[in-house]
Amino acid sequence: MSSRPELKVDDEHGFIRFFKSLPSVGEETVRIFDRGDWYTAHGQDANFIARTVYKSTSVVRQLGRNDASGLPSVTMTVTVFKQFLREALFKLGKRVEIYASSGGRMNWKVVKQASPGNLQDVEEELGGQFESAPMILAVKISAKATEARSVGVCFADASVRELGVSEFLDNDLYSNFEALLIQLGVKECLVQIDKAEKDKDPELAKLKQIIDNCGVAIAERPAGDFGTKDIEQDLARLLKDERSATLLPQTDLKLAMGSAAALIKYLAVLQDPSNFGQYQLYQHDLSHFMKLDAAALKALNLMPGARDGSKTMSLYGLLNHCKTPVGSRLLSQWLKQPLMNKDEIEKRQQLVEAFVNDTELRQTMQEEHLKSVPDLYRLAKRFQRNKANLEDVVRAYQVVIRLPGFLGTLEGVMDEKYKDPLDEAYTNKLRSLSDSLGKLADMVETTVDLDALDNHEFIIKPDFDDNLRIVRRKLDKLRSNMDNEFRKAADDLNQEENKKIFLENHKTHGWCMRLTRTEAGCIRNNSHYQECSTQKNGVYFTTKALQSYRREFDQLSQTYNRTQSGLVNEVVSVAASYCPVLEQLAGVLAHLDVIVSFAHCSVHAPTSYVRPTIHPRGEGSTVLKEARHPCMEMQDDIQFITNDVELRRGESSFLIITGPNMGGKSTYIRQIGVIALMAQIGCFVPCTEAELTIFDSILARVGASDSQLKGVSTFMAEMLETANILKSATAESLIIIDELGRGTSTYDGFGLAWAISEHIVKEIGCFAMFATHFHELTALADQHPQVRNLHVTAHISSAGGEGVDKREVTLLYKVEPGICDQSFGIHVAELVRFPDKVVRMAKRKADELEDFTAKHDTTPQNYGKEDVEEGSARLKEVLVRWKDEVKDGSLTKEEMVSRLRELVKKDEKLLANPFFAAVKAL
Repeated sequence: MSSRPELKVDDEHGFIRFFKSLPSVGEETVRIFDRGDWYTAHGQDANFIARTVYKSTSVVRQLGRNDASGLPSVTMTVTVFKQFLREALFKLGKRVEIYASSGGRMNWKVVKQASPGNLQDVEEELGGQFESAPMILAVKISAKATEARSVGVCFADASVRELGVSEFLDNDLYSNFEALLIQLGVKECLVQIDKAEKDKDPELAKLKQIIDNCGVAIAERPAGDFGTKDIEQDLARLLKDERSATLLPQTDLKLAMGSAAALIKYLAVLQDPSNFGQYQLYQHDLSHFMKLDAAALKALNLMPGARDGSKTMSLYGLLNHCKTPVGSRLLSQWLKQPLMNKDEIEKRQQLVEAFVNDTELRQTMQEEHLKSVPDLYRLAKRFQRNKANLEDVVRAYQVVIRLPGFLGTLEGVMDEKYKDPLDEAYTNKLRSLSDSLGKLADMVETTVDLDALDNHEFIIKPDFDDNLRIVRRKLDKLRSNMDNEFRKAADDLNQEENKKIFLENHKTHGWCMRLTRTEAGCIRNNSHYQECSTQKNGVYFTTKALQSYRREFDQLSQTYNRTQSGLVNEVVSVAASYCPVLEQLAGVLAHLDVIVSFAHCSVHAPTSYVRPTIHPRGEGSTVLKEARHPCMEMQDDIQFITNDVELRRGESSFLIITGPNMGGKSTYIRQIGVIALMAQIGCFVPCTEAELTIFDSILARVGASDSQLKGVSTFMAEMLETANILKSATAESLIIIDELGRGTSTYDGFGLAWAISEHIVKEIGCFAMFATHFHELTALADQHPQVRNLHVTAHISSAGGEGVDKREVTLLYKVEPGICDQSFGIHVAELVRFPDKVVRMAKRKADELEDFTAKHDTTPQNYGKEDVEEGSARLKEVLVRWKDEVKDGSLTKEEMVSRLRELVKKDEKLLANPFFAAVKAL
């Protein structure tokens, strides 16, 4: 950070007065001041950036005096500012306002605004690479009934001109709303705040908790923003067919329209005239996709986490072999929107199969065609916002001229089984789009100087205009003179051209020469050559003649640009009219990219994936042979043990899995959820054979590690998640429960686990898996035929040592039918090198507790009063006989014990007595 700019402000006191006069915006907004080549932040924002970016408050400087009248300030280079911007928007959920000064020194105005769901103004600074679309959503609720709540939402990806709306009934835990946040991958959510009721509204608190749990930034907006008074008029201006705005069925969704009003205002859509008549409105149907809650997202490791060591630790990272930014974003969307329609799933599977079976087709698509496709959605957006230049036109052209390559490869597929699906999904669409874009390609070839691209110059062809031709001729002559001067210098310095010495157009120095640093000594103490600067890649220098040519060249280039600017505007304007076609092309290529990526993963897994058979909703079973966890098997040094899975309706729909800690219970139940999700997005799955039914939701209850940070106890978080499962699940859901009831007493925990399990079996009747250490729960299988007990196996071998029995436990990670009645928790403590003293004490206390439980066992006794009397009398007789035999004291202690055992063995009636048998067991 040594290159941090020095804090210099022309009118310190004037700026301090201006800054302190700004209205308060709260901690969620950070104000940044653009000072040309560097940036500053002030007040609490300066301290925040110091801690976040620089990790030290020592970088904070005072503007003005070092007292309360001063202003804490921090400076940032352009690079550091971009780093901060990514951190603030993507990880910290902050809003950012960027101020710039125009004209007078204190004429500061907000020129750019950004938030996690609205990145339009700062796309250039962020580099345009986002793993998923920045989706923003506004929500309005009506909670009049005690149970049912009406929820209306409007959402948009600010980079695409579409508004989605949805209105639905929800339960008191807002399960459907949570599923919608996950489905859409929302980054920011606008909620309605009534300032007077802000802290008293329990529904708002509940809503904010759910939004927060889903990792979504919250923006509080006043109730007035959600008013519907002008919404029809606003939509009429925005939508493509303005006549139909008032006739659209979506306008009857009053809550959704209120949300639309708030979103349109927040995104300032109406302030940009280029948006008028460009938007589409569509209705999102929750039931088209599988429902996932935040717990399932976490349990299935769907998206990358902050602590993930390798890319393959998340399903997104594992499956993302996409070559285009649009493909990566679509994959993220598909993962959160698994399909519910059997035909649609099988259409995707058929396409994946085509690329799995045809290696050449798959590799050609990945390595030759898709690799060169830019982010077409962002490119179209630049045209729509009038920010495009000639370089953007050329980028669009370069995609268009590649389309014949795509078509040639697809048309080369000879297998009839795959030709029709590929034609329907890609070939026919690409042919039509290629025809539509043909005139764009012709225009670019006619007007743009494509030969100049080699020098990274984007200019109009000189032949296109007489004035341009004259200037171009002069420029070419100067360029030739510069080349001659370069060759002369290379000869004079005895350096090989373009290997040791180079002629380059430097962004600061213009046309000049460069020597590698090892050869730079040859121009030192040589007055003919003037050094410009020393950089990592060498020393830049020039000569008087080259400087003169460069100055003339720069002046002529400016003249050329001025002359061509009108023509450039015309070309860009024509190219902009192709935006709708470019967006359609982006959609087709993104789909192709994801399908090819699925095929790539299916083929390159340690063991190839298979195409699963899909049963319609509510029908068939889920049977997986040699199933694996796709992410786990990719980790280093792991030899994954495969397991079969059988979830059959009425026979084994509820699986209880017991077994040792670290034995693989969690992996087993989670991999089933992951495989179900992979199947419903159309991907192949990590098994040797697979058949699956379609699930309407995956509901999970696993770990609650971060809840304490939010002031929620582990047990409370567990109960909230479980309540959500019980209220949301249907007969077609898949429930995954990894431990339950651990945060309270054993008896309470077991009681809850039993009651919840029985409710799922009897009332819900869906497929479910329950990994538990409550071995008593396995008794459910005796009462319900659809409950099956499974256990993860462990090999136990005994070894003595130091007077303590040692059990060597080897975890086999194999799932077998039946019950495991031990947990081996102390064995895990040994594995992680607990001190021997602690382990021995743990074993002793565990044994004592077992003895205590046995002694206080209240289970019915299997002997009566007569058995007690007879057993006591016979035992007394044996003890009297033994006393007489040992009273002379001639026997050792061991011999005396041995003699007692012999006397007991001889008395068959005593051995057969039930009361004596019970005493002996103690």
